[in-house]
Amino acid sequence: MRRIGEHAVVLGGGMAGLLAARALADAYERVTVVERDGSPPAGQARKGVPQGRHLHLLLPRGQRVLEELFPGLGDELIAGGAVVAEPGLEHRFVVGGHPLRKAPIGGRAIQASRPFLEGYVRERLRSRPGVRFVEGCDVVGLMAIGSERVTGARIIGRVKGGVEEELPADLVVDAMGRGGRTSVWLEALGVERAAADEVQIGMAYSSRYLRLPPDALSDKVVAVGPRPDWPRGMAILAVEGDRHLLTLAGVRHRNRPPTSPEGFLAYAAATAPPDVFAAIQAAEPLGEIVAHRYPSDLRRRYERLRHFPAGLLVMGDALCSFDPIYAQGMTVAALEAVILSGCLAAGADDLPRRFFRAAAKTLNPPWRLAVSADLALSETKGPRTTRLFNAYVDRLQETAERDTAVSEQFLRVVGLLDPPSRLVRPSIVARVARTGLRRAAAPVTEGAGRTPDLRPAGQATGRAAPNDARATPE
Repeated sequence: MRRIGEHAVVLGGGMAGLLAARALADAYERVTVVERDGSPPAGQARKGVPQGRHLHLLLPRGQRVLEELFPGLGDELIAGGAVVAEPGLEHRFVVGGHPLRKAPIGGRAIQASRPFLEGYVRERLRSRPGVRFVEGCDVVGLMAIGSERVTGARIIGRVKGGVEEELPADLVVDAMGRGGRTSVWLEALGVERAAADEVQIGMAYSSRYLRLPPDALSDKVVAVGPRPDWPRGMAILAVEGDRHLLTLAGVRHRNRPPTSPEGFLAYAAATAPPDVFAAIQAAEPLGEIVAHRYPSDLRRRYERLRHFPAGLLVMGDALCSFDPIYAQGMTVAALEAVILSGCLAAGADDLPRRFFRAAAKTLNPPWRLAVSADLALSETKGPRTTRLFNAYVDRLQETAERDTAVSEQFLRVVGLLDPPSRLVRPSIVARVARTGLRRAAAPVTEGAGRTPDLRPAGQATGRAAPNDARATPE
């Protein structure tokens, strides 16, 4: 790629910022990444990224893109201890109460904690000529020529007596997460605030590392999503260091997972399949239980603004923030980096408009998947415009319990390998319709045709879980 500028500045050193810096390094002589926190010790989450202590997983599309951006990175992660799995076959998913039939979708899943993965990506960038990190600094504003062009950023060191410093740049990329202040700064420049789509979720998470007994769990990922009559979920992921990371999630206060060891275990009993809970119960706890709350899905519509200043872009959660339970964030950030690279290859002219429009097209499928799933829960606050689609998807998921072809297509869509339109191809619709016909025609016979009991451990016996996790947790 030809060089189109002298200096680019990335605000935020999380995964979105690191991936943006990777794309920018091909088009600018120098790239500066400004990060509020210092680099943490290896394997530890950064203070400013509380969600980094919870379960993260690259979707199959994200895994492919990351290895395209950083050739050989996957093998480095594996050599460092990351876990390799075959997605679709060594992952178990229960969605909407339906256990999906395992189906091969190709590729490999490389599983690791967020700090482990982020650390390797950061070191790859540090080794690139022209890329530097400025850590321990707050971003206090933008440098600009009126509302026409952003010309850099103003930062200040997070030390006593820190002095404000200007970082002139040809391009500034805001990757500071959903709390970024770009909208406020643009309003101060006379630019109208971008419209935002928001769905109030009130999701809460609690997580803990565990060391399971050998062969206690054959699946390398088990994920159980919330459903309308049980707005709780869980996921357990094999990661580096012979560990598993267990994350419990619930919607609204009464379903908030506890942080006490007893309450955490009781919540797991009421949420995990029986064999998974048995493995959790037999595991050695590692470290403390950590909590995180996620208020809403939030998408800022910069592509709809009539005017946006040159020299500024927004990426990652600052552009679109998804419910973390669907593991879309890192994959979408990687796709945005690819879009940015393509836009830069075409030059700097009209860059914001071209980038935001291209990003919006890429964001539409994962946004619709996440929002429609969240709106299926009665506790979620937002416009219900997807009831018909949700009814179809529920029937499709039921079909995917027994139909490998349907399960494979569904997994490819949620893995962002295929567009959602593949779910309504005539061949898939016909298979889903046959499930409805069989259900209508089947006689009700006690015990006939029953699937394995995948209810949470506390429900499978018909009794409350230990300490009755259905009560409002602490």
